[in-house]
Amino acid sequence: MRLDKWLKVSRLIKRRTVAQEACDGGHVSLNGRVAKPSAEVKAGDTVEISFGSRTLRAEVLSVAETVRKDDAAAMYREI
Repeated sequence: MRLDKWLKVSRLIKRRTVAQEACDGGHVSLNGRVAKPSAEVKAGDTVEISFGSRTLRAEVLSVAETVRKDDAAAMYREI
């Protein structure tokens, strides 16, 4: 699954266009390297997102096309 879509489905970022802009701006890294929006995400990967002065690190636990709002937090684990 594409990184920008996974960020939206997991609800770490609210909209896919915002996720694309964050990736293009260099605010998102996948497994320690700055990632493009089209980077493939799979279970076990580490995603790091910089929100201003705050940084969120999360491990990808699952990848799914659609997820209910209540189950979205089960897609990742904060590190």
